[in-house]
Amino acid sequence: MYLILLGPPGTGKGTQAKLLAERRRLVHIASGDLFREAVQQGSDLGQRVKAYLDRGELVPDELTIAMLEERVRQPEAQQGAIFDGYPRTLQQAQALDTMLAHLGTAADAALLITASDEELIRRLSGRWLCGACGEIFHERSRPPKLAGRCDRCGGALGQRDDDKPDVVRRRLQGMRPPEALLDYYRQQGKLLEIDGEQEVEAVTRNLLDAIERVASAVR
Repeated sequence: MYLILLGPPGTGKGTQAKLLAERRRLVHIASGDLFREAVQQGSDLGQRVKAYLDRGELVPDELTIAMLEERVRQPEAQQGAIFDGYPRTLQQAQALDTMLAHLGTAADAALLITASDEELIRRLSGRWLCGACGEIFHERSRPPKLAGRCDRCGGALGQRDDDKPDVVRRRLQGMRPPEALLDYYRQQGKLLEIDGEQEVEAVTRNLLDAIERVASAVR
């Protein structure tokens, strides 16, 4: 199977992608990991990607697509994969369809994990970091034993500027999957929405149920 996992930051998309890859025995292909690997390898492609990352800019579609195509053509990925963080744009989605078509296959489903802005703001703005050792805590899912102090080293906890509620709210506007991308998969009958405001285990169960329905339909 080839599955696409969509959703803004804060929905637990990365965590769910890893769980689904393990349960369904699929290769987990995360665009962020591909960027880091390319940079570490120091290839021509990696150097071009690094230039954008160093400037804090988004990597252009053509570079992202080239990196993904290189990964998809590797033998283990041809047994099935789950795409995490890709596609982000309509152009990337169309390029993915072309890649898979060349392999004689296609994406089976695009799974969209949803959550309200209010819930995402609560999740993203609840993160606190230790200024001394870098340990990460969260007000809801991993609160420190002593408020404002790191469990590990006792250092003071602080919040990054981009984790503050007003900043998170502004960032969210550009972080949700674009409607053109959702419509692309909706028109193909492949878009499945999962409520991401549930507990992690419940979201996983719902995703697995949706995948099983897709698998049953193509058997």
